[in-house]
Amino acid sequence: MNAQAFNAQAFGALPRPAPDVIAAVREKLVARLGERVVVSRAVLEQHSHGEGLPAIGVPDIVVYPETNEEVAFVLSLCNVNRVPVTPFGAGSSLEGQLAALAGGVSLDTSRFDKILEVSPDSLDCRVQAGVTREALNAHIRDTGLFFPVDPGANASIGGMASTRASGTNAVRYGTMRENVLGLTVVTPDGRIVRTGSRARKSSAGLDLTHIYVGSEGTLGVITEIQLRLYGLPEAVIAAVCQFDTLEGAVAAVVTALQSNLKLARVELFDEVQMRAAINYSKLDYAETPTLFLEFQGTPTSVREDVETMQVIAEDNGGGAFQFAERPEDRNRLWKARHNGYQAVRALAPGKSNMGTDACVPISALPACLLETKADIIASGLLAPIVGHVGDGNFHLGILYDADDPLEAARAEALAFRTARRAIAMGGTCSGEHGVGLHKIVHMETEHGEGVALMKAVKNALDPNGIMNPGKIYP
Repeated sequence: MNAQAFNAQAFGALPRPAPDVIAAVREKLVARLGERVVVSRAVLEQHSHGEGLPAIGVPDIVVYPETNEEVAFVLSLCNVNRVPVTPFGAGSSLEGQLAALAGGVSLDTSRFDKILEVSPDSLDCRVQAGVTREALNAHIRDTGLFFPVDPGANASIGGMASTRASGTNAVRYGTMRENVLGLTVVTPDGRIVRTGSRARKSSAGLDLTHIYVGSEGTLGVITEIQLRLYGLPEAVIAAVCQFDTLEGAVAAVVTALQSNLKLARVELFDEVQMRAAINYSKLDYAETPTLFLEFQGTPTSVREDVETMQVIAEDNGGGAFQFAERPEDRNRLWKARHNGYQAVRALAPGKSNMGTDACVPISALPACLLETKADIIASGLLAPIVGHVGDGNFHLGILYDADDPLEAARAEALAFRTARRAIAMGGTCSGEHGVGLHKIVHMETEHGEGVALMKAVKNALDPNGIMNPGKIYP
């Protein structure tokens, strides 16, 4: 039994629509969308998974709508015929969100790629769901603004909203939850609904925007997003500080945050992740626990923050700072951070990388990371740790043999224990990857009776259950 069979058995499969129903729906889709309805095997396989789990659910049809009205047509048609719909962005999700467990239609938003409006005076913009974060920042660079949410992958803004993504800048700028002002959403029955506004706050009614942010395509399709923007900082300095122990590196971060130090980014690599980064990105550092830091603000404030952090690091066993002030040097440094997933895979060619994450209160971070490190060693698996430790979020890249069912089971067990440990310490099974299908098993443990309320919302907004079935809700 290989890893694909292991995952399929663990998560199950859902009944698929009858072939004649799929054929009828396909015919009507082709009549409206023409060549943007695709059924080639290669495209179907591409839309069956993200980057985290093997393909365990292949869609019957892939569609590429270009307008809100076309999305409404697709959803209305599928809703009437009880055909499942799985929204698809850039394909970078890690927890099985894109698996079409019941077949049906994969709705690809890549052609929703227009930046609709940018308002420098109001520090906001409106984009279509298929716009990627890199494309948005390239477009607004000359305005002196930027969009800070940076999950590493060049994800689509719609996908980032759907999974409530965050990333390296979250310690200062927050996650998608804090940076989405409003949405355009198409409901399962084909209604086009605009939520929120451009105002920075509102007390008018239920917060529909944030019901959809983090819903992972289970309630409707996000087609447009109103986003906060920020001014580019006057001064930026990145630095690397290496430690003898993981405990010292984590303690330095906790002390800095408790001292109200204004860190823009603070990323932790354990010694195994450093080995991966050194080999993959050709970095000139030692294989020891390391903090990647960034400071932003005025030249004076940045200098003061750096000096304070140097003292804190030294008190916790940190070495001398190695600075990167030129944009090209900073970009190289953060590129090495963002290439962490590929670097981990390169540590053990041929093995799969089961990426998982968890998040805990800052006070619980030292204990949680050290217990997790001990668990990794006891498991006998290779699983580097990298973390957005400024907000208590950390990741494991668990390497395992996809053709060895026992090793796959050990990897699943390690990921399971990591999530449950975080929950027990007052945290969550996922700080940014989302639930998908891989973390459904933790939902009732984390949310208790809250799961029943989630299901009630799902049933109210998607009574026929066509939207991304089999995800989030146990």
